[in-house]
Amino acid sequence: MNPAGVVDAHHHSWDPAGRRYPWMERPGLEPLHRPFGLAELAREAVAAGVVTTVLVQTVAQTTETREFLTAAAASGGLVGAVVGWMDLRGAAVADDLAALRAGPGGHLLRGVRHQVEDEPDLEWLRRADVRRGAAAVAAAGLVHDLLVRPDQLPAATALARELPGAVFVLDHAAKPPLEPAGLAVWRERTTDLARCGNVLCKVSGLFTLLPPGGGDELLEPVVRHLLEVFGPRRLLFGTDWPVSTLAGGYGDVVRRTTALLHGLSVAERDAVLADTARSVYGIPGPAAG
Repeated sequence: MNPAGVVDAHHHSWDPAGRRYPWMERPGLEPLHRPFGLAELAREAVAAGVVTTVLVQTVAQTTETREFLTAAAASGGLVGAVVGWMDLRGAAVADDLAALRAGPGGHLLRGVRHQVEDEPDLEWLRRADVRRGAAAVAAAGLVHDLLVRPDQLPAATALARELPGAVFVLDHAAKPPLEPAGLAVWRERTTDLARCGNVLCKVSGLFTLLPPGGGDELLEPVVRHLLEVFGPRRLLFGTDWPVSTLAGGYGDVVRRTTALLHGLSVAERDAVLADTARSVYGIPGPAAG
């Protein structure tokens, strides 16, 4: 484990009593229908050796982003960065981002994400208005997290090529299907995406993809492929808490992910577990002394 501590580059927080989460209405997600807040996360993080985190949006609302920024600023350093939501098709993306940054906790806004996986259009990321919004995100110096399905990867690759000055981070490795045919297509498409040097990838959200009774060995080919095409210094670890609670405890995700990184050098493992996330999301390292 990194002696300076692990960085959880992807987690959430929510309270279904105060907001509707449409994606949470899918069958099988009933255990998530309760509040998950930063106080609970802090207890889990300390026990697992996680020293700072990246809080990621869950709904298409800037009100949630404002709430996240305020909560992050009051978290005592637990949350080191926020990836919020922005309407990429809006007419004033640059101004809207500036307004978020000018508000409470705005200095912690380090990225933007839209839940593209819920868009039926395979080419959503190739829309002209979306491309303009993505360009505005890049011009603001913010990271663009990509939450896409495997069939949307070609559009994501096209966007990354069209905006070489932007920084993109693929969330959950695009949730690879673990059956052979689907996995083969995913391999091909992620290989193509990884050729874009401005794209990184999160090793996150993988354990909830396992079929009932499936062991972590099913994920070894996935992680091995990501290491081959992105390299360890373009990979970031994330728990995807509290979605990850469907597959195990917070500390279990840290431990199981670390086990999947066997064979890496200490420096390479530290890059995946902390250093790359700090660099990408602008999270300061621990103070010397």
